[in-house]
Amino acid sequence: MDMFDKIEIMEVRREKVMLGGGEERIEAQHDRGKFTARERIELLIDEGTFVEINPFIENRGLEYGAGDAPGEGVVTGYGKINGRVIFLFAQDFTVFGGALGEMHAAKITKIMDLAAENGAPVIGLNDSGGARIQEGVLSLNGYGQIFYRNSIYSGVIPQISVILGPCAGGAVYSPAITDFVFMVEKTSQMFITGPKVIETVTGAKINSEDLGGASVHMSKSGNAHFAAATEEEVLTEVRRLISFLPSNNEEKPPYKKPENKTPINERIDELLDVVPIDGTKVYDVRKVIRLIVDDEDFMEVQPKFAKNIVIGFGRINGDTVGIIANNPKTMAGGLDIDSSDKCARFIRFCDCFQIALITFEDVSGFIPGIQQEHGGIIRHGAKILYAYSEAIVPKITVILRKAYGGAYVALNSKAIGADLVFAWPNAEIAVMGPAGAANILFAKEINESSKPETVRQEKIDEYRERFANPYVAAANGIVDDVIDPRDTRYRIASALEVLKNKKKGLPMKRHGNIPL
Repeated sequence: MDMFDKIEIMEVRREKVMLGGGEERIEAQHDRGKFTARERIELLIDEGTFVEINPFIENRGLEYGAGDAPGEGVVTGYGKINGRVIFLFAQDFTVFGGALGEMHAAKITKIMDLAAENGAPVIGLNDSGGARIQEGVLSLNGYGQIFYRNSIYSGVIPQISVILGPCAGGAVYSPAITDFVFMVEKTSQMFITGPKVIETVTGAKINSEDLGGASVHMSKSGNAHFAAATEEEVLTEVRRLISFLPSNNEEKPPYKKPENKTPINERIDELLDVVPIDGTKVYDVRKVIRLIVDDEDFMEVQPKFAKNIVIGFGRINGDTVGIIANNPKTMAGGLDIDSSDKCARFIRFCDCFQIALITFEDVSGFIPGIQQEHGGIIRHGAKILYAYSEAIVPKITVILRKAYGGAYVALNSKAIGADLVFAWPNAEIAVMGPAGAANILFAKEINESSKPETVRQEKIDEYRERFANPYVAAANGIVDDVIDPRDTRYRIASALEVLKNKKKGLPMKRHGNIPL
């Protein structure tokens, strides 16, 4: 037997691995409206760049019909997205339903280790029925090996999970630890216990989609960050996200030259009309964001969850920034439990990966109510304070309108480490709104007056004039400058340029103890 014969044997074996569970199961996968693991990889990465690792790994032939599992039910390797190296794994549902066993997990952990050692993002394409029952505790140990690496490599390399089918039981904890979770509407589900178990234990009847589908995790649980109608759209969005992120925690985010040739110092007149001066009127803060970022390109994260706060990625003068903004369109832009969690985790991600933080503030306070208090708003709200205080990246705040009470302090105020704070001329910065303050401070005068409503309005106007304006804060150095709204983009860009080489450390410690 010569070398050509041996090569032919190798290619036959490789072809068997490439076919996964075989033509019949591939067809069944397509009938479900889903792509195969290898088709997904082709859609995700730059054409012709995928290199597979460990295609010939096999299980240990355990009992109870473990059987033949080409590629061990997962495809692993590396490739490029927009010319930049990424590592990935794609579970193959055509092989044992993508069930995870000992060697399946070993392939994934090998890729995760390579990604961390080489400073590149790792992307997981999840489509699995869960642990491989035939392998018992070995499959559970495999999950543990993955969870451990998710945790240890957190903040070292970006980790992205794409849910492209079922993800149940212990398997869901890996995506939960990773930085971002993508889902496909109608075909992806995540849950700890499935509908049948829930019905058996609690008697409640629910289907898989209503229990753990994309719409649930995008709007109610907050477990997913992005969703789209098809796998192609989801994988395109993964590529878009990667374009904003550095490859690891020691790199700066990639620079992208703006397509719009407008000079950075050109005034944006439209900003004068977006935010109503009347604090009781609503508007969508995303209009402000899109006017300020390059080419109106803003990638919003968790757009349907805790909509009273907006988070996401944009660029200013070519550099990636993380944006946090109150949205008065929902709940008057106030902070509650869910928005606090959403905001705090995003801040910490940006700080991990040297992404400057821009905060657009228009907040009336923390949302009052028994449900919020009993649900732990104190603890959850404290996460924002902690996250901003801990972050050492450049931090810039623009107060668009209202900045009241503890919420003002929490949202990147000077006191908790903001590098630069700007305010628009209409900004109101105070312990509380003028109406509430006047009712408390001048209650006696108002109640004893023959014209209480007239006196109340006079006192509200007096309080606003004396206290609730940006110049009191500016006089005390708490606001660095009061700016023309039309100059906001230029002032942010200028600040980012100055702060680009900011050096700041934290006291030596093992780690802090964020109020989780």
